Amino acid sequence: MVDHCSPTFADLAARLGFSCAEAGGLVEFRNPFALANATLPILELTIVVGAVLALCYAVVRLRRHGDPTNLVLWFGATAYLFVIEPPLYFPAAFGIEDHVDTMFAHNVFTVEFLWGRLPLYIVAIYPLMATMSFGIVRMLGVFRSYGTLVGAACVGFVHHAFYEIFDHLGPQLRWWEWSVDNPLNQPMFDAVPMGSVVVFAALWPMSLAWCVQFFVGRHVEDGRHFSGLELLWRTVVIGLLASLGTFLLPLPATVLGMDNTTVRGVLYALELAVLAVVATITLIRQWTRLRGGDLAPPPYVDRFAQRFSIVYLVVFAALWIVSLPDYFAAVDGETSSGDPIGNLWYTAACFLVATASVTATFTVPRTRTLSRTTTSVGR
Repeated sequence: MVDHCSPTFADLAARLGFSCAEAGGLVEFRNPFALANATLPILELTIVVGAVLALCYAVVRLRRHGDPTNLVLWFGATAYLFVIEPPLYFPAAFGIEDHVDTMFAHNVFTVEFLWGRLPLYIVAIYPLMATMSFGIVRMLGVFRSYGTLVGAACVGFVHHAFYEIFDHLGPQLRWWEWSVDNPLNQPMFDAVPMGSVVVFAALWPMSLAWCVQFFVGRHVEDGRHFSGLELLWRTVVIGLLASLGTFLLPLPATVLGMDNTTVRGVLYALELAVLAVVATITLIRQWTRLRGGDLAPPPYVDRFAQRFSIVYLVVFAALWIVSLPDYFAAVDGETSSGDPIGNLWYTAACFLVATASVTATFTVPRTRTLSRTTTSVGR
């Protein structure tokens, strides 16, 4: 696999403390107590356990309630991962090395796939984050009241809040290293490329949520039952179309900012701002109407999304607290070890949004009589 050790990846790997040439094969196991620092196994355990529990919850929901939405969401997110990630790891193998150089390198964790490129926790984080954000929005009845597109936008916004808590901490704790010289990673928002902040944190989950709700979720709400074969092809289609959506949604920034990183950054920020405004207004209005009895209480309760979201926030709050001494001692955006720091204030805002979103699901009534007639927007 040494042939696939591009100079860029080899350099990033060396900065993280491992050798690309010596990275294992398709699957490799390491001692969790011998990783780069103690935060790596904590991160890995949290995410992998969360993803496994999300899958178990999805299976239980299908068997007890005949609702396959969570299961399709889980596997749809995983399918999306295997469409998007491999070309980023091995651009030469996919014949795109003249257009896409290595953009980042993950550090090595306890369980690794693909010659040190793909930690198990990265496989797990896609379905875990999607399950938490989709479950929160669904519990608030946004899809039912405002339709598939607005509901998907809200999922993207909630996902963004959870993801950026993780995204702005990773480089400092050497969970991964960005190739800052790669034009595709420009502009940077402190230690994080704007493409990650907008596309991977907000737009891809929005695309996935739209596909899941359009192909499965709305039909389940109408009482439809799917056969195993129907769920299989719909899940595959969801993974493929979500990937296409990830290409289409940021297209204004991609095209208009092709030769100008400032323009690209501004357009990314505008897309995120529009998404944030739409989602914030929708979520607050929906929560207010539910609290006031203007809407029938949503019948769906996702205990996993509620409880594990709290676990996630507590764990990452602890990881951030541990990192703060080095963060505040950083000079010119780098710690004494040369690791880049993220944006603490943006992360704090994301903590606030994520916490408020989870709290909202606990504070809406579940059995109340409608106080006055309302109409829901069609799907």
